[in-house]
Amino acid sequence: MVKKGKKAATVSNIWMVTREYEGLAGAGGVKDVCRQLAETLQAKKGLTVSVVLPRYGFMNPEEKGFRLLDISFEVDMPYVNVERREFVGIWSKKEKGVQLYLIDAERFSEKRGIYTFTAEDEIEDPMHRQGYGHVDYFAMNILHQKATLNLMILLGEKPDIIHCQDGHAACLPAMLREVEGYRHYFSKTGCIVTIHNAGVGYHQEVSDLPFARTITGLPESCIYGNQLGDAFDPFLAASFYSVMNTVSENYARELRETPDDALTGWLGHTLVTRGIHLEGITNGINPNVHNPLDWKRMGIAAGFDPEKQDLEGKKRCREDLVQLLEANAASSEKLPSIRQSGMLTPRPDQPLFILVSRFSTQKGVEKLVKALKIQMEQDTDFQILILGAGSKEIEDGLVDLTKVKKNNGRICVLRGYDPMLANRIYAAGDFFLNPSRYEPCGLTDFMAQLFGAIPIVHHIGGLVKVVDDVTGFSYEEHSSEALTRTMRRAMQVFREQPEKIAEMQQAAIQEIKAKYTWDKVVVRYEKLYERALAMAG
Repeated sequence: MVKKGKKAATVSNIWMVTREYEGLAGAGGVKDVCRQLAETLQAKKGLTVSVVLPRYGFMNPEEKGFRLLDISFEVDMPYVNVERREFVGIWSKKEKGVQLYLIDAERFSEKRGIYTFTAEDEIEDPMHRQGYGHVDYFAMNILHQKATLNLMILLGEKPDIIHCQDGHAACLPAMLREVEGYRHYFSKTGCIVTIHNAGVGYHQEVSDLPFARTITGLPESCIYGNQLGDAFDPFLAASFYSVMNTVSENYARELRETPDDALTGWLGHTLVTRGIHLEGITNGINPNVHNPLDWKRMGIAAGFDPEKQDLEGKKRCREDLVQLLEANAASSEKLPSIRQSGMLTPRPDQPLFILVSRFSTQKGVEKLVKALKIQMEQDTDFQILILGAGSKEIEDGLVDLTKVKKNNGRICVLRGYDPMLANRIYAAGDFFLNPSRYEPCGLTDFMAQLFGAIPIVHHIGGLVKVVDDVTGFSYEEHSSEALTRTMRRAMQVFREQPEKIAEMQQAAIQEIKAKYTWDKVVVRYEKLYERALAMAG
């Protein structure tokens, strides 16, 4: 391991700071990465792992087995010329060897969504538009980070590594080194910042520099010296105080070396000019967590094994899902918190395309809307099922497709999200659509493959791991026309070469097991932890 002077220092105690964790709060792949990485570090490497996230308003800690600790404190949260403090309590439980903490504060408990306002929020206040980010996002992030550091101090914890997940936690390394008190207490703690999404709007940047200076407690030189454009950028602030990585090798390369970095506001190129190396580590996945043979835990109708071409259960899963949609159309109580538009009629011989995604331009869903307008008019022998939420404009475009008479029984849009429902959709689908404009890694393509749904992806970022005509279908140009052509190509193979579909299903799972399990990926994170610990020493 890493040597510090004459002594060898090993990484044994890791804390993760995240806004998402699978089974508690999730909006994207961050939830899966955090949980599976944490559990692998503990179970396979024997490390002590703790995870801290907010207690949002939609969470019931007691139902999840948490207990309220006899620890509460106030956190300094000053605004410009206004002294302020916010009160927090702490919930705790241990799950699969990982110590979990929830930060309970009014600022978090009033939130119905993790990052954005919900439809309910917009009904209550039209200024809180559905799909738009919380207006106090930066204060939420700082409260989370400060409360985490204060919790460690109160518990007497001095971890070897603090692993900061995305821009929401990226101010922490700077505060750790620049704020008196933290600086001394955590003098031997190293930091890693993992960039899950570097796109414009995902940095958690703030243009009000005096506000950033006041609420973080960071020196003026740190605030004004880490601007991207005219905003203070947490990723830049972290760059001098942490080891940094992003979630696939190809995404890291795109940010460092290609014009696609324009989509980040040139974050990657700015890091290069600073001499900061942005590592790329493709996210892993635990196939056992997404195993359709374990059908009861997955919440699906029957078990099946795409790798062995045992697919009778997959047919049953599609039948069950169609029946569920029919029942839900008659009674909205069948799928709570899900708004259904459209319907699927039983058509087992037709290919079923599925999409499980945020409705955003980053995810390319607006391209899918245009592609479906063309494709559903020209080809009536396929179905599509969509699950997700996000941009109201994109939602409206999808819902409009369900209102076209010719599309009756062929398209269903489910607005909202439920992980068990997502499993039922993966289990039913033949092809999984991922038309992202950019994609740092992508985990949903892995999940789909494990359920025997072949991905159709834009060949970008982490999605290059889908090998065209081998483990899925891919296309180079980000356009509705390219997506339409690829969907047609996939359907042609489905109808004319069913044996090739079987080969692709098998190859995809074999590729995951050979390269992308967390047992293999975690070794690379261990090396980053060692580097970060050496920096601290």
